[in-house]
Amino acid sequence: MLPLTVELLALPKEVAQVRRMVEGDDVRLCVSELLTNVIRHVGEGTPVTVRVVAARGGRTRVAVTDPDPRVWPVLRVAADDAESGRGLALLEAVAARWGVDQGPYGKTVWCELGAER
Repeated sequence: MLPLTVELLALPKEVAQVRRMVEGDDVRLCVSELLTNVIRHVGEGTPVTVRVVAARGGRTRVAVTDPDPRVWPVLRVAADDAESGRGLALLEAVAARWGVDQGPYGKTVWCELGAER
C-alpha cells in the first residue's frame, strides 16, 4: 500500500475516500485530522497533496501539503464541552512526532507513526 501520493481538493467527501486508501487505525486517524484541519482552517476546496510513505526506523510518515504558508496548526486544549479542537491533540497522542515544514508556496503538516527499533 505504500507509498501513496494523492492530489485532491480538500472536501469532506475526500476525507473518507483517502481513509479507505490507507491501512491502520492510527494512519487513518492522522489522514482524517490533517485533511480536516485544511478544510476548517485554510478552506474547503483547497488543493492538497496527501503522502503516506515508509520513514526511517520502521515509521510511517503521513504528510498533507497545502498552498497557504500563513495558516499553521496550533496544539490547543479543548474545553470539555467543545465540539471541536481536539484534532492535533489526537494526532500528538498517536504520533511519535509531528511538525510543519514551510516551503516557498505552502506548507506541509506531517506526522510519523510507530516507534524506532
